[in-house]
Amino acid sequence: MTTTVQAGAQAPAAGRRSRTKQEPTGTDRIPRPSQGWYRVPGTDIKLRRVTTILSTGFPKPQLVFWAANLTATDAFANLPRLVAASLNPADKQEAYDWLRKGHIRKKDERADIGGAVHDVIEAHVLGQPVPENFLTDEQIAPYVDNFLRFVTDWEIEFEASEMVVGNLTDGWAGTLDYLFRSRPIAHLLKVPPQTLFVGDTKTGGELDEKGVYPEAGAQMSAYRRAEVCWLRDGTQVPMPRVHDIGIVLHLRPEGFRVMPLKCGDDVYAVFRHAQAIAEFQRVLSKTVVGEALALPRITEERAA
Repeated sequence: MTTTVQAGAQAPAAGRRSRTKQEPTGTDRIPRPSQGWYRVPGTDIKLRRVTTILSTGFPKPQLVFWAANLTATDAFANLPRLVAASLNPADKQEAYDWLRKGHIRKKDERADIGGAVHDVIEAHVLGQPVPENFLTDEQIAPYVDNFLRFVTDWEIEFEASEMVVGNLTDGWAGTLDYLFRSRPIAHLLKVPPQTLFVGDTKTGGELDEKGVYPEAGAQMSAYRRAEVCWLRDGTQVPMPRVHDIGIVLHLRPEGFRVMPLKCGDDVYAVFRHAQAIAEFQRVLSKTVVGEALALPRITEERAA
């Protein structure tokens, strides 16, 4: 986590303290994600992960069509191989597994690119050189070039990167991509030049297709409503005030788009609904459907 956020005095830790003898210090105080939760060190507080809430609580019908289209594309691109495999039971099963996991391979590929882009951003915020392996990687280098052009053209001044934020009242936490200021963006949105924005980077899709979805606004609305954040040294401070329009950098090898998304209180209300649905899926849904009923057996005594 990186941040240069300047905020008020350290906020008091909320919630019941655990019974550990030694309080966490330094960066050990920063909550870390684990199995859909963030645990606040030194306390019994568990905060649901924002991305887990969104993945469970938001319907994503577009992903069904995306996966189906990807499977069809893979099938036609490998038709001779699949036909040959269909004649051998062992090869058929292997080909079947390969075909049905195409969306997983694609997601893993995108995750690798997304992770590299986040590393580039963090290095830039820290004032460190971009890792040489990114500059020479044919797949990653175009993203680096376009990111650096975004920073220059839009006069981006980063305030934080990869910062853990949380809402102790509403029970969630997450890691935002970055907080920043931009004079051109502020001018276009008709707000003061020093306005602080929450930002996110998306690397999927194509520039002339969808690659930015409304759920990104819900995600940023949560980060905007965080009560606390953890600085790079592990200090917990109040979350600084950010604008109710967030910015998604849609970053692709062929270019980039700067996309404004609403992330105000009305969008946060929808996030809270998604949180309730996610909690239903996690707990109550498992007990909603009961065992099938059967007519009671009629005894001879009762029949008489």
